Amino acid sequence: MTPVVRTKGFCRDCLADAGAGRRCPNCGSPRLARHSEIDELCVAHVDCDAFYATIEKRDQPALADQPLIVGGGTRGVVSTACYIARTFGVHSAMPMFKARRLCPHAVVIKPNMAKYVAVAREVRALMRELTPLVEPVSIDEAFLDLSGTQRLHGRSAAQSLALFASRVEREIGITVSIGLSYNKFLAKIASDIDKPRGFAMLGRMEAPAFLASKPISIIFGVGKVTQERLAREGFRTIADLQRLDEIELMRRLGAEGQRLSRLARGIDHRKVVPDRDAKSVSAETTFDTDIADMRALEKILWDLSEKVSARLKAVQLSGTTVALKLKSADFQIRTRARSLSDPTQLARRIFSCGRELLEKEIDGTKFRLIGIGVSNLRTAEGADPDDLLDPYARKATASERTIDYLREKFGREAIKRGLALDDGA
Repeated sequence: MTPVVRTKGFCRDCLADAGAGRRCPNCGSPRLARHSEIDELCVAHVDCDAFYATIEKRDQPALADQPLIVGGGTRGVVSTACYIARTFGVHSAMPMFKARRLCPHAVVIKPNMAKYVAVAREVRALMRELTPLVEPVSIDEAFLDLSGTQRLHGRSAAQSLALFASRVEREIGITVSIGLSYNKFLAKIASDIDKPRGFAMLGRMEAPAFLASKPISIIFGVGKVTQERLAREGFRTIADLQRLDEIELMRRLGAEGQRLSRLARGIDHRKVVPDRDAKSVSAETTFDTDIADMRALEKILWDLSEKVSARLKAVQLSGTTVALKLKSADFQIRTRARSLSDPTQLARRIFSCGRELLEKEIDGTKFRLIGIGVSNLRTAEGADPDDLLDPYARKATASERTIDYLREKFGREAIKRGLALDDGA
């Protein structure tokens, strides 16, 4: 009789051996993780589920069973849609007017980036308890390399990640989906397989067959223009790439052919690079109606400057370049920038610089969007030094720090400042 080979696995809820059944023999949970290569897979992609929307539902339990869209206005775009809203066809980056048409009964909440950044920092801190090799991709996702951590934690990488997911739910109140493989490309694909609260693995042996039926667009860096070019060459699915060897693909597609050939077979040699630095921190908004008036624009600019300041402070960063972005009614983009003598994270300095840049652009043009950002980032240490020759500046800085403390304790809406209260009278 041929012996039965049982695929190794564990319970995602209690980490006990999964056994051979459909439920954990220890706690009865159906959330079992099994894979023939489970002990060898060490590269993970962690993706927070509907991040902004999940945070808002956490903070407002009455919204739990309602479709929720995080976005704003009628001319803006959807930042995040909860999974209920997605069943109506709503998705990120969709114009708000279209999202409202698809799901008119959805609750719409404007983004609160300072809050989302703070939650992201909490999640990131739990990641770093697993491994120092954490590579942030965006505010709500990151790659982790857990190679060599088995002895440190006394469990496999897969078990450590399952425990991490449970801690995120229990301690932070949101959920994550995890993809685990032997490289970044496959880990990223795996994290999308079983959302939300997903935990999927892709091994070395199964990767080519799994990828074969997928569209070429699943490969990172293959956008719409590249898809059209490849389609003209007869390449629409991963299987189309797999049919030719690497040399032939290089002959037909140049250097890009080698990259596509390897990824089509699940080969990706990129390393997890820890703490990839952000290049800028910014905020922008699209208006419901076009605006040409300086006073109206600077009021909005002040609010955006406060948002950028809050984000910088939340991640303990500062920057020396302030950039203004404007988009006219005919969709022409203007960007203007100025360097500061000292790094800043203060709203009043960001606004002051942005306002000077804005004044030079007021020429009767109607604008549909305004944005402000800070780049050339560095740590907050040494930012905004006291100006001994300007006592007002010192008082203004002290006032802003006090307001930051009160907002952290009582909420952002507890205090409104400056232009936010000025009605222009």
